Amino acid sequence: MFYRPEDGHGLPHNPFNAIVTPRPIGWISTRDSEGRDNLAPYSFFNGVAYTPPQVMFASTGAKDDRDGTKDSMANIRDTGVFCVNIVEYAARDAMNASAAHLPHDVDEFVHAGLEKVECDEIACARVANAPAAMECRLTQIVQIEGAANFVCFGEVIGVHLRDDCLVDGKFDVTRYEPLSRLGYRDYTRVREVFEMARPDD
Repeated sequence: MFYRPEDGHGLPHNPFNAIVTPRPIGWISTRDSEGRDNLAPYSFFNGVAYTPPQVMFASTGAKDDRDGTKDSMANIRDTGVFCVNIVEYAARDAMNASAAHLPHDVDEFVHAGLEKVECDEIACARVANAPAAMECRLTQIVQIEGAANFVCFGEVIGVHLRDDCLVDGKFDVTRYEPLSRLGYRDYTRVREVFEMARPDD
């Protein structure tokens, strides 16, 4: 099968999200200029550089009350900071609950029944028991092709690692089983890892 996205795929469901998988989920916490906390999952998320460490996430779509974007992007645009919380399999239901379309004055931490704590380096909350959380300072927001498509880049200026995930000096993802996004309504979790050395190692 071959199709041009501009012509449509002719399938019952769009295969694009199922092709680009698995995708890590960035559980983005932000705070608006009035001090209200927000939490939302984004599967267009990844690390993009080592030195300095940097991450990105993309927001697609908009809310009527947020000036052409969603709460997370609007808050970051106003405050210049955000936190990326890593989603474990055990938190899948809370993550899903935080994806609900809610008014911007509703706290998703409360809605999803999550405990939150203050970040150390930025004025923002984070998920209290997340396996890892990265406190970030905004470097740039880039608008890309399409209505309400924005990519947010941030420099990681503080990192929290849950102690039980550290094994022999390494951050062991099998201790918490990262939740990953597949296509459609499908997800998966990482339970097995294997090692491969690069040819020039």
